[in-house]
Amino acid sequence: MNEQSILNRRQFAAAGAAGVGALLLPRGLSAAKSGNKLKLLSYNVWYGFTKKPDRKAGYLSFVKEQAPDIVSLQELNTYTPAKLAADAKAWSHPHSVLLKEKGFPTGITSSQPITGIRRTLEGFHHGLLHCKTHGIHVYVIHLHPGNWEIRLGEIDLLLKDFATLPKDARVLLAGDFNTFSLHDKPVYDKSEDMIPFFKRLDERTKGKNLRDGQLDFRHLKRLEDAGFVDLIHAKRGGFLGTFPTRLRLDEDMGPGRRLDYVFATPNMAASCRAASCIVNETTGLLSDHYPVSATFQPAAE
Repeated sequence: MNEQSILNRRQFAAAGAAGVGALLLPRGLSAAKSGNKLKLLSYNVWYGFTKKPDRKAGYLSFVKEQAPDIVSLQELNTYTPAKLAADAKAWSHPHSVLLKEKGFPTGITSSQPITGIRRTLEGFHHGLLHCKTHGIHVYVIHLHPGNWEIRLGEIDLLLKDFATLPKDARVLLAGDFNTFSLHDKPVYDKSEDMIPFFKRLDERTKGKNLRDGQLDFRHLKRLEDAGFVDLIHAKRGGFLGTFPTRLRLDEDMGPGRRLDYVFATPNMAASCRAASCIVNETTGLLSDHYPVSATFQPAAE
């Protein structure tokens, strides 16, 4: 697949703004939302709170306080569509979609209708959920947790799906990618236990996290080569890991690392006003991952 050709096809939609720097409103975005911020929140909720059920109430309160417009969720274990809809109602989202009901489902909730729902299970360890809401194509991501080779195949399938979208499509990839960014490599290189930890983990789980004894950065590099922008890297002041949290301090989970991301096409990234890993005392005790968010403020046409 020629990833550079994808990059060439995905240009800033703002080009039609006659050089004045205005950003175009994503197609389908309601008039009521025009001029207001649009916020996406992504959260891996650790086995659907089956490990720590007492944390569920705090999670619902946290998401409500964040007031997101779109929520991308991973590890919705034991969830049904009705259960996800009940959670969504807690943060005033009338629309929700669950990928599946077995294994490690992903899901999405939104304040606006969700259309164009595509569920892909073949070729993906956890599956891939792709839909459209607020005029934006959203992919809910949860890549293989312990095999770089399988993750690479998942990225290639994701890019093939992306290539079928209209040239001016606004796209977000949000979720737990279970892999590493070259932007974070300087931090990881300073860690004395990063490589030793993954050697222990691969031996213990018969996994393939390390490639030739090193971290594999090719997965996210392929996304960036295809034109996607790592929003958190673009907006952050410094490195923050998203895994593990304080909730699992008593386990050998390795050094802090960034596994959760929000990627955007350039035309979507142009309207991004903020993106961050939400690391604080509250989120440190809700799941084993910290949530990530991105806020956009497109201007009306």
